[in-house]
This record gives sequence, structure tokens and C-alpha cells, in this order.
Amino acid sequence: MAEFETPAVPQAFIWRRVHSLLGLWLVIFLTQHLFVNSQAALFIGDDGKGFIQSANFLESLPYLPILEFLILGLPLLIHTLWGILYLFTAKYNSYGNNGKTPYLPYSRNKAYTWQRITAWLLVIGIGAHVVHMRFVERPVTVEQGADKYYLVKVDADPGIHSLAERLNVELFDQHLIRESSKNGQSPTHTQSNENFTEKKAQKEFVKKTENVEALTKTLQDNEVVAVANNFGTAELLMLRETFKMPIMLVLYTLLVLTAVYHAFNGLWTFCISWGVTLNQRSQKWMLNVSVGLMVLVGILGLSAVWLTYWVNLKH
Repeated sequence: MAEFETPAVPQAFIWRRVHSLLGLWLVIFLTQHLFVNSQAALFIGDDGKGFIQSANFLESLPYLPILEFLILGLPLLIHTLWGILYLFTAKYNSYGNNGKTPYLPYSRNKAYTWQRITAWLLVIGIGAHVVHMRFVERPVTVEQGADKYYLVKVDADPGIHSLAERLNVELFDQHLIRESSKNGQSPTHTQSNENFTEKKAQKEFVKKTENVEALTKTLQDNEVVAVANNFGTAELLMLRETFKMPIMLVLYTLLVLTAVYHAFNGLWTFCISWGVTLNQRSQKWMLNVSVGLMVLVGILGLSAVWLTYWVNLKH
């Protein structure tokens, strides 16, 4: 009697399951990310203190670059690359009835199509988001002895001065930067003895940092350099600056809507793929849960986009 050999599990099946698991992890990260960002907007009147605390906690984690790569960068890279392979092999059948190919205009077929469309949008959108927030606008770190200060360029709009005072942030315009760089003198008026040393330290970095000349050259007449003594505050000011621009409001609104749809439609299909929802009743229940989470997390993300500057931090 011939022995029965168990067939090997196809590699494509394994990679699909890895892709699915990493997608679940990215859904969790997206929820956490938008929740943290929403704290810059929803707690009106507290000047984004919850966001500042969360950002400072994340920035203080040991081995942060390694953690970012292993926990976020690598999963996102694998999920994206394998997803792009799906995109090139996927066949859409819910739109465009030409009489030659199958046409199935049902809701789940359309959801499948939109999952692929949003995937392409996310490849572009997340790439642009990372470049913008991580490299282009990320606060510049300056070390002076054991202290660190964080620099970010902002427009000198009417609300920035009162906000800077509440957040203990120093503002330098082009003239003050040049004067500080030239003679090392503090550009502010007389200060109390209690905070003179701290204030002086915050300004002395200007004449010592290698970025002074570059900052001076790139500052416009209506711009100032904000100097914060913690990363979270500088990051909050950077978000405020980003979300005051109409074009950024539009782009980030599209990014949030695209991300939450892709994430929570993917959560629904994850539950089917892994056998969590096996019958029609459980799948319908999970669909309602996924839509509810999609709306909730979407509100968190959109509140960060639309309320950070225009409601909470404008004045």
C-alpha cells in the first residue's frame, strides 16, 4: 500500500498569510497613529498637551530607529511590495461592462476593486507623507551640552505668538537670528532672574549651531524659527503649520479616507481568510463592526487634519 504524502504548503499561500497578518498590524498602528494625532485637535483649549506627551514618549523610546524599522518600516515594506504584486495580477470585474469579460457589479466585488485602487493611492500618499513629515518638515535637533532644542520654521501669523508663550516656545525672526549669530547676545528684553539662565541657553544655541546660516537664508519675511525644549511641542507646531494650508487639508483628507477604507475593508477580509467569520451571519456582523471602526478612526484622522489649526491652535 503506497504511503500518503502530505503536499507541501505553497509558498504563495504562506506569503499571502504573512501579507494578511502584517496588514492587521498596520491597521492597529493606523488606529494608534490617528488617535495620537487627534489629541492635537479634539481636546480644545489644552494646546495639544496630550499630543505633546504622546510624541515625547515615543521619541524617548530606546533604540528608536531600530524599533521604527522593525515595528513599522519592515512590515510596511513587505506588505507594500507583496501588495503591489497583487495589484499587477488582479482582475477587476465590477466596473466597465464590455460584454467580453465577466461583469459582477455586486457590493463586495466593488469593495475588492476599491481595495486595489486605494492601495495604489496609499503607495503614493504614504510615500509623500513620510518624506514630508520625516525629512522635509521634521524639527531640527540642536544639542547644547546635555540639553536638546528643536527648531521648526513657522509663519508669523497672529496666533503663533500667544501660542508660543503658552507652550514656552521662543520665536526668532531673521533679524534676531543674525544678531544672535553675530554677537551671541540674547535678543529678548529684560527677563527675571529665575528663568534668565534657561532663556539664555535657549538662545545661545543660535550662534553655535551649524544650521544658523541655512536657516537665515531660507527664512521668508513672514517666517520665524520656533525653538522648543522638547520634541513633542516642535512636532505640534509643525502639524499646525501643515494643516493651515488648504492644499494640505485636501491631500491629507484624501489620505485619511483612503487609509481607513483600505485598513478596515482589509480587516473584514482578514477575518474571512483566517476563519474568524465562517458563515454569512458572522460576516455580516463583522462588516458592521468594520464599517463602524472605519467611521470612528476616520473621524479621529479628519479631526486632526481640520481642527488642529482651524479650531484648537489658531488663536
